[in-house]
Amino acid sequence: MYPTPLPPSSKTVLEILDVGGAMTHKDLVQKTHLAPRTVRYALKKLKERQLIIEKFNFRDARQIIYQNRSTQNPKPQSACV
Repeated sequence: MYPTPLPPSSKTVLEILDVGGAMTHKDLVQKTHLAPRTVRYALKKLKERQLIIEKFNFRDARQIIYQNRSTQNPKPQSACV
């Protein structure tokens, strides 16, 4: 069974998170110019594939912060001796 490709909305949201860093749902709607429902669907698909993580928003506990998993913990570069 082959994995299904990501929808275009998910790719857009992932690119925005990669460039802009961690954002709320509202921020993503403003940056992508997509409908709120479309952004929710895109986030759902990205969470299913574990491409993003959700963080607690300390400024406003009602909102979740989404972050691209690859930008969370960059790999340390090994020193050449």
